[in-house]
Amino acid sequence: MSNTDKTLQRDREFMIRCLDLAAKGAGKVAPNPMVGCVIVHNNKIIGEGYHIEFGGPHAEVNAINSVENKELLKSSTLYVNLEPCSHYGKTPPCSDLIVSHKIPRVVICNMDPNAKVSGKGIKKLNNAGIVTEIGICENEGNFLNRRFFTFHKQKKPYIILKWAQSKDGFIDIIRNADTPIGPNWISDEISRVLVHKWRAEEMGILVGTQTVLKDNPSLTVRDWRGNSPIRLVIDKKNILTNDLKVFDNKTETIIFNETIDQKKGKTEWISCNSKDYIKCIDEVCFEKGILSLIVEGGEKLLSSYISSNCWNEARVFVGNRKFNQGVKAPKIELTSGKHHIIGQTNLYIVNS
Repeated sequence: MSNTDKTLQRDREFMIRCLDLAAKGAGKVAPNPMVGCVIVHNNKIIGEGYHIEFGGPHAEVNAINSVENKELLKSSTLYVNLEPCSHYGKTPPCSDLIVSHKIPRVVICNMDPNAKVSGKGIKKLNNAGIVTEIGICENEGNFLNRRFFTFHKQKKPYIILKWAQSKDGFIDIIRNADTPIGPNWISDEISRVLVHKWRAEEMGILVGTQTVLKDNPSLTVRDWRGNSPIRLVIDKKNILTNDLKVFDNKTETIIFNETIDQKKGKTEWISCNSKDYIKCIDEVCFEKGILSLIVEGGEKLLSSYISSNCWNEARVFVGNRKFNQGVKAPKIELTSGKHHIIGQTNLYIVNS
């Protein structure tokens, strides 16, 4: 193996460590990206860190602070999975910090798509004479921060569709006036815990009118530690009543409707002038910095996202129950995705 190949192999190994560290920030750093940083001297890690929570120090700061002998930084390589920031936000620019410690080489996984940063951090490093390598483990980095990249490149949130369907392809039974209000469980308890973990990892959760009327969901994180997502509800005709759980004012909630614009406590009503509610929701999410949405609606809402090709991934539980009749599940090719077994339930994760 040539020296170039050995260097590339080492760079990949240290960058994979950066990505592993970065993933620890899932659900805690948004709308910032997940970032990890590793500092290496003579092929040995002497410092590492990651962005722990929104508003806190960035990964590069935590990694540099963890190095006991700062003199070693002058002959070290810093690995980071996203271009170091170059502007003042909630924290000072990381690129300035790197320059001040005279770190001679910086290896970067992905350039930052945020217009405030993109290319500017790398330019600062190069102007200071620092050697930069870009694109190591680029695909892995893109996947880890797919929400952040989708938001800044496409000006819309990353959309995750989620539903559970019976073994024979229904998402609900046929309900009538005597059917109790509440969820009709298809998946098992382990799967439900996983769903709460997912909620804690996303910035928003979206449902339609009928889901709220039939299930009266809280749409919060209860079976997992983490923040509850912002609740987004489509209620075009404003027929939902204040006694429903989505109006409990416990977490930020947005009601998309046809006529009302107002805010009461943590609940805000936003009118969509067009009939294209998906476009309206995308625009509001971009304006409010909501990077990702998990859509847990009924068949109509889920199918509207599928038919308009406005989704990024689908997570579908297939239970062992059979309904024989009911509300048919949205149509998507499950076998094209990855298959997992969660407790007693099959899970398919499909990318658009």
